[in-house]
Amino acid sequence: MKQVKQQEIAKKLKLSRATVSRCFTNHPGINPQTRALVFETAIELGYHHLSSRSSKNENEIEQKIFGILICTSEEEYYRTDYENSGKSIFKGISEFSQIKKIQLSIHFLDPSNTSISSKNFKDIINTYGKLWDGILMIHPLPKEIVDYLVLRYPCVSTVEQRSSVNLNCVDVDHYQGINYLINFLYEYGHQRIAFYSIEYEFLQSWVLRRAGAYFEKMTKLGFKIKEMDMINVHPNNMVSLEESFDQAAKAVEDGVSAFICAADHQAYELIKGLKKRGIRVPEDVSICGFDGVETPENALQICTVKIPNYDIGYSATERLFEHSKKRFSSTHHTLLGCSIIKGDTVSVNS
Repeated sequence: MKQVKQQEIAKKLKLSRATVSRCFTNHPGINPQTRALVFETAIELGYHHLSSRSSKNENEIEQKIFGILICTSEEEYYRTDYENSGKSIFKGISEFSQIKKIQLSIHFLDPSNTSISSKNFKDIINTYGKLWDGILMIHPLPKEIVDYLVLRYPCVSTVEQRSSVNLNCVDVDHYQGINYLINFLYEYGHQRIAFYSIEYEFLQSWVLRRAGAYFEKMTKLGFKIKEMDMINVHPNNMVSLEESFDQAAKAVEDGVSAFICAADHQAYELIKGLKKRGIRVPEDVSICGFDGVETPENALQICTVKIPNYDIGYSATERLFEHSKKRFSSTHHTLLGCSIIKGDTVSVNS
């Protein structure tokens, strides 16, 4: 396999070789945005700054090295039609790491082929894991991976994980966000509100958390929920993307006036899927998302919940920094507040 050099990163980003080098050595004069961009490009090109190191330098014993595990495909992470939330989380990670001179060892885990026995995972752990002082998890990982890592490293996740053991986590307050959306829809006259998600490679805890918050809030308001109003929520009733669009269209015909999607990218896909079936947004049905990612080009600004991803990344890294000093410290689950973006995809239901 060809070894990627820093010069290739510099060429791609039109930066000097010295600037790229300073990004990896936590030079205080580097803009956090530039540093995050260099790290992202390093991931894309397959560059690993620690690849030539077999052990920690005795003169750098105080400098920590954190493994960053991003459980998503590179295609998904670098897609251009909408922003992946992991990128803005990583900017917060990069900022705190620069302040504390923490080195980052960044790796992708393919959600379609990730297990304890998978070659990708074993190669990462065997080659780089011995250098790590702790691990930051971006995006949900399979439960067996989480359990394996938590028993061997100080770990902090930027999203709630499914795990048999206690895990430090910094996440958004999902209930608060769903509460904002349902209250807003109710103000616009909506009561038949459906919940929409898509099928994933393995169960996503954040989908279940948001779906649970939806069910609880709707029940408190006394709103009726039909079985057809919850799409791709129950593990035994998962359908393909096109089938989910068909189910959503049938729900609209049955009287659903608004959808809350588990994530913004799902909302954008649902809007396109319904449009192909002759259903307009927001004229025929209202759509809400959850994430607050940057609006894709030529797309409507959806009604959504803005997650403080930068703050989550910064706080999670700060938590891991403290946790790595004391291996068996108590675990904490921190939920950060969010805000609503009203957007252009909700109309009054008369």
